[in-house]
Amino acid sequence: MTSTTSPQLESMVPTQVNKIILILSFTILLVVMNATMFNVALPSIIIDFSLNSSTASWLVSGYSIMFAIASLAFSRLSDFIPVSRLLFFGISILGIASIIGFFSNHFLLLLGARIVQAVGGGGIMGLGIIIAGRLRLSRRARAMAIINSTASLAFGLGPLIGGIITQYLGWNYLFAISSISVLSIPFFHLLLPKEVLQKGHFDLFGAILTGLSVTGLLLFLTTFSYIILAATVVLFVVWWRYLHKRKEPFIPPILFRNRQYTKLLLIVCITFFINFATLFLMPIMLTTTFQQGPIEVGMIIFPGAIIAVIAGQYIGRVIDRFGNMPLIISGQLFLLSATILFALLSTISPYFILVAYMFVSVGFTSLSTSISNEITRILPMRQVGSGIGVAQLIQFFGGGLGVTISGLLLTLQNSLSPETIYRNIFNCFFSVIMIAILIYGLYYRSSRLKQPS
Repeated sequence: MTSTTSPQLESMVPTQVNKIILILSFTILLVVMNATMFNVALPSIIIDFSLNSSTASWLVSGYSIMFAIASLAFSRLSDFIPVSRLLFFGISILGIASIIGFFSNHFLLLLGARIVQAVGGGGIMGLGIIIAGRLRLSRRARAMAIINSTASLAFGLGPLIGGIITQYLGWNYLFAISSISVLSIPFFHLLLPKEVLQKGHFDLFGAILTGLSVTGLLLFLTTFSYIILAATVVLFVVWWRYLHKRKEPFIPPILFRNRQYTKLLLIVCITFFINFATLFLMPIMLTTTFQQGPIEVGMIIFPGAIIAVIAGQYIGRVIDRFGNMPLIISGQLFLLSATILFALLSTISPYFILVAYMFVSVGFTSLSTSISNEITRILPMRQVGSGIGVAQLIQFFGGGLGVTISGLLLTLQNSLSPETIYRNIFNCFFSVIMIAILIYGLYYRSSRLKQPS
């Protein structure tokens, strides 16, 4: 592939750069809010369509999978297709899917709209990082910080705004919020520099195989169909052989030969597993156990998300001063503490849920930031771009897997008391985090052995 450097973006005057970052941040705010607003609406959607938790989980897990694949795909396409064209396509797809979702009166139509939304949303998010990365070095860090802060703010605003809209207008109107993103199209057209379409190659078949393989695995965990399991195993075998035969595959298999990198992928997968699963379970827990409305649910999630935004302002400084290890360890301990709090206290009072989620939020922010930084540290420079892209894919796969497993556990235990159900689920999560801690112990041991004595 061609280089991702862009002389046009590097040479822009500061005022033009500021305008682009402003419009881009506004669009990313809507995209990330779109991903989090629907968590609060899930209990209402379950009632409206008479769904079980396992089926409803596909609204989150399906979105997560497609978002991750689209983010990586659009990033690769930007090597030879002008960013302005890709942004136009991504925003248009998001807008069209939002209109379809607004009028959806069947679950499959709603699910389809969410998955198509994820194509546009993932593309916008991926291109946002690409645009920031192509700016002049002196402006790059500031642009990245603004985008990350915007995404963090959206994680906090999403549940709150989603709760207000769901309670007073209905969940359909959540799609109206994301459709506002189409207003940014003329601004991007005017502000982004004109780029020339270049020749390039994109591994479309590899991207499709990746999506089908991951979807097959999650579908098996929902249905326990041995036919789906057999088909998924075949898909994974074909996918793995295909990646090794391609010159420029969608996912470079050489990355997985780096055992240290693979260990970090497993840790970040578990991190997103816990965070997404918790965000999926909390609205259901608050609605069914404490009869909380969507607004109350959003208000309980909101403080944890805001604390993550505040913590994010200091995490970078801690990494610069002490390295990644303290935050990786403390992040895992925060998640471990949260699962204990959820298992013991979550069915006593909504306020215990509020406090427990603060631990999850801080732990998640600490781990996701420090692991990403650690990946850039251990990979060769030529593999950093692909390594971060694959890590993003694994992150959202972990999130989708967490939601799917949570929905499955809720469905399998529906005859038990809420106290027993959630204690069992968070006991499972405790075990999962212990696995992550063990993996990091192995990672740290290998790192020490490689250091010169």
